[in-house]
Amino acid sequence: MTIFRVAIILFAIFPSLTAAAKADDLLIWSPAKVSDRSYKATMGFRLPAEWETSAGADLALTATKGGAPLPDSEQAMLWGRISKTSVTPAGQSQQGARVSVDTLRGSGALTLSRSRSWILSDSLDMQSSRSVSVRYDPVDAKQSSVTASQALKLIHPWTGTSLSASAGVSNASGDFSSTVAVNQAILPNLNLDASVSNPFSPDEAGSVNLRYRLQW
Repeated sequence: MTIFRVAIILFAIFPSLTAAAKADDLLIWSPAKVSDRSYKATMGFRLPAEWETSAGADLALTATKGGAPLPDSEQAMLWGRISKTSVTPAGQSQQGARVSVDTLRGSGALTLSRSRSWILSDSLDMQSSRSVSVRYDPVDAKQSSVTASQALKLIHPWTGTSLSASAGVSNASGDFSSTVAVNQAILPNLNLDASVSNPFSPDEAGSVNLRYRLQW
């Protein structure tokens, strides 16, 4: 049975479980019709505990007008996550791990992450995050790679101003990248961003963006 037929069966069966998913919040089911002939769905389960655990699969496909799947359009990704959140009056911390496996192409990734936010002073908050990702792709010249990243953000909550700095390094290319950015909230849905990538290097590049978010 092809991936296309399996996906069609799943799209037909799982909507009947949506009510149960809303009732106990243990079942993950998120189907979407991307276009007239493109479909995508995330399905799985979660186990609420001190370490919240979830696992599932992402399925996607695109078909021709005749109903046959387009070459290389299928997606069958298995994934699993585990995370723990600790909250105190002074801040919050989170740590977790995620693994994903592309069953059609043989690639996979394992990511370990940790983040923390806390009150630095009466007028400043601080956020920090770091992660290590191990990837395997049989198609790439360097099939295995390790990427490490770290970021810090200083926030002035009363004015909506934040200053952030991030850095990352990968053994696949040996390149070290860094970014310094400033964000200013102008209105509730209007933000001004300015950033510089790889400062003080030949590859230095900057950008300024004005973003407006509208929800309806």
